[in-house]
Amino acid sequence: MSEEHRKLIGIPEGHTLKQAGSEREQRKGRDTDIDFYEELNEAGELVAKYEVRESMSIYPPFTNHVSFKKLD
Repeated sequence: MSEEHRKLIGIPEGHTLKQAGSEREQRKGRDTDIDFYEELNEAGELVAKYEVRESMSIYPPFTNHVSFKKLD
């Protein structure tokens, strides 16, 4: 789990972010890492689930894009 992902999502102090899985995909000239996380409160109860995507172009100039979304 990346501290960068924790900051990107905006997890409050006292809550934890647990990685629940990951996938990799390559299409349209981009390599994408997809990580799934569960946010747990201080009592260890599930608060929310998130998907974080890190996508990098496989062609110069190798641009990088990071985004997340909250899952239902």
